[in-house]
Amino acid sequence: MNRSMQVDEGLMIIEEAIQKAKKIVEGFPETKFTTEEYMKYYACVYIMCDKPGAGNEALLYEKFKNSLEDIISSLALPSLAAKENELLLRELVQMWSNYKIMARWLCRFFEYLDRYYIPRHCLVSLTDTSIDCFCNLVFNGLANRIQAAAMSLINQERYGQLIDAKMLQDVMSIFMEIGQNRSPSYYEIIEQAVLGETATFYSQLSSQWLLCDSLTDYIRKVNLCILQEKERAGRYLHPTSVVKLIQVVRFQLLDLNANKLLEKQKSENCSQLDYQEILSKCACLNLGEDSSTSTLVENLCSSMAQSAHIH
Repeated sequence: MNRSMQVDEGLMIIEEAIQKAKKIVEGFPETKFTTEEYMKYYACVYIMCDKPGAGNEALLYEKFKNSLEDIISSLALPSLAAKENELLLRELVQMWSNYKIMARWLCRFFEYLDRYYIPRHCLVSLTDTSIDCFCNLVFNGLANRIQAAAMSLINQERYGQLIDAKMLQDVMSIFMEIGQNRSPSYYEIIEQAVLGETATFYSQLSSQWLLCDSLTDYIRKVNLCILQEKERAGRYLHPTSVVKLIQVVRFQLLDLNANKLLEKQKSENCSQLDYQEILSKCACLNLGEDSSTSTLVENLCSSMAQSAHIH
């Protein structure tokens, strides 16, 4: 490649690389660059940066960022904005996958900036810049809709409908990946939303059960719900989030209703065998999550045992 090429000539070559990489986001993830193409674009960036005093590094750094923003604004945003609910989530997963492939190619072409210019000027790396662009343009505008769509799927599964748990897991992974440099992160925000929805759901459910069910049936339902929630959430939430969710379920169904459950114990006057079965069910509610404090299940079992004189 001509080491004396002008800036305009170099930018034209770089634009050629960007336009081809753009096809990946347009829906052609199989788009590949040959070794010759890679060497051509990398060498172009190197030659432009190697010219003393030209200031081309700053120009190329802005070119990289602006190109990503243009691609997101012209392709990703319109496609995502046109979708709702599950279709929005599915499009997000596909768009993020394609975008990352495209960004990796561009990062390879502009790699010389990462090696010298960016560290020297304490700038954001190319990879982090690509994530920030997607985060700022897509998530800042669509985060609420994406979160609502994810919550809708979670609630649908609670009511017995089949959902695409793998897709929901992919969405949660995107939340974690996108928001790593934010406080609170996007994942922390959606985690709080999930926990809040869970608390509301089981608060309403416990009120219904306390009116209609015996103590034995209530505990059986609690046991079943906790097992089901752990299984469901384990397919798409981070393990630490699953622990928090189970704690919320137990708090809503057991902790908040401890006195009412003890009143049921006294009013129903069950036999010793019934209480032994209930205590056995309670024991099953400890699903192994770490807790530094005594659980309500232990307290409830102790109180029930004392009231029923079970030793």
